Amino acid sequence: MIHRFTTDISDIPLPERFTYPFHYTPHPLTVLAAQEVERYLSARTDWQEELRQGKMFGVLVVQLDDGSVGFTAAFSGILAGSNRHDYFVPPVYDLLRPDGFFRREEEQISDINHRMDEVVASAAYRDCVNRTEKLRQEVQVQLETARQALKERKRLREELRSRTNLDEEGRQALVRESQFEKAEYKRLERRMKAELEVQEAELRQWNGQLEAWRQERKSRSAALQNRLFRQFRLLNARGETRDLTELFRDTPAHTPPAGAGECALPKLLQHAYLNELHPLAFGEFWWGDSPKNEVRRQGVFYPSCQGKCAPILRHTLQGLEVEPDPLEHVVQEGELEVVYEDEWLVVVDKPAGLLSVPGKKSDDSVLTRLRCRYPSATGPLLVHRLDMDTSGLLLAAKTKEVHEQLQRLFETRQVRKRYTALLEGVLPSDTGTIDLPLSPDWLDRPRQKVDELEGKTALTQYVVRCRQNGRTLVDFFPLTGRTHQLRVHAAHARGLDFPIVGDVLYGTPAHRLCLHAAALEFVHPVTHQRVCLCREVKF
Repeated sequence: MIHRFTTDISDIPLPERFTYPFHYTPHPLTVLAAQEVERYLSARTDWQEELRQGKMFGVLVVQLDDGSVGFTAAFSGILAGSNRHDYFVPPVYDLLRPDGFFRREEEQISDINHRMDEVVASAAYRDCVNRTEKLRQEVQVQLETARQALKERKRLREELRSRTNLDEEGRQALVRESQFEKAEYKRLERRMKAELEVQEAELRQWNGQLEAWRQERKSRSAALQNRLFRQFRLLNARGETRDLTELFRDTPAHTPPAGAGECALPKLLQHAYLNELHPLAFGEFWWGDSPKNEVRRQGVFYPSCQGKCAPILRHTLQGLEVEPDPLEHVVQEGELEVVYEDEWLVVVDKPAGLLSVPGKKSDDSVLTRLRCRYPSATGPLLVHRLDMDTSGLLLAAKTKEVHEQLQRLFETRQVRKRYTALLEGVLPSDTGTIDLPLSPDWLDRPRQKVDELEGKTALTQYVVRCRQNGRTLVDFFPLTGRTHQLRVHAAHARGLDFPIVGDVLYGTPAHRLCLHAAALEFVHPVTHQRVCLCREVKF
């Protein structure tokens, strides 16, 4: 499973610390290892159709006892119907073993599904469902018709009373008529509901059996999943072992998500620890087409996901000297540049790399600095936010009342915003609108994904400014304000299909994210004068 580099690596210094997996620039040895794996994948003609659909691969640069350096490789999930291939490290636990409990129990669950499908597709069940629905409709129609007849008869009696001087016997006759008609309606209602109850009881028998199977399936699936998670016993560099149920116990869901433990890095580290290999560096890269909802590009390195891998890696990396998180305690030097200010509001030009509000790992932010600058300001101050890596104009209110008024302008889309972005590639169209609904990727925060079912509407207009050196400078006009809207709309295959230069989440790293909030236009909530602000940037 240990592969030697086919190129000379003697002049490449070894990494001083292991790769921080959630935000990294791949080490040169990692890049070379990935290129070796890519050559191997290109030679596997029998896998090309599956590989074209896209898969994540990982490489681990390791040092052997004799001081020599090589690498191991892994893939996430299953490849070509198996999770074992000679070139790649084995899984932490082989759930596909023919004699394993997972396959046996999976067959039992599949049998339940088969029985349910047979019942639902049977003529007897369909006939029962149709007869029940038809009778429900007939009962509803007949009872409604009878109710309307009662109302009409009541109206005629009231009209008779108002136009005719009835004697006592006549009045009593109308009362008896009313009582008889109501009693007849009640008898009709009881008869029809009794008939419907018999029919529904027959359907309940069918559905009761289906529900019992559903509950059995749910119970067996949960037990199988829990038993499976306990088989994933993961080592760390100290030799300590914990299973997935322990590692995810303190997460919000308290249970591992499906596929936990099957990503590349947990496999690679487990194999290294079991074979006494010293991990030096890591990288995970995509191969093939991008998934429909996500943004992935062939050959690009990606950080480990938060949802499936973070709880695992907090354990498996213990005992290794790991690079520090580059986002911890980020402090941006220099003062905030004020672009506009009056007694009610202020607009600043946020530099790239500075948070809009304090984060989990850094207190330095635009909001923190504004609170120091305006200690007597009331309310939340910032009216909107920009991503840490995005530069540009940020609007803040000095009073709670003005903040509320400005927020209403944003909510009702009365604030016009223009962003400038530099795209990787030459965009063929000059103008257009991107309409792709977005939702959070809960297993890989802070990434967002295109989600046609549950995503929120996201609309972006764009205009090309110029094309030069294989890149395109565009102006974006967001009509909605979703998280990472411009970044996903630029990079996604159904958007522009050209990521913004320097986008580490949806593209490739560069000196910075080339996205800048260049212009703001709105009506001042106090003076009612139109405010037009612009601050351009050169990427």
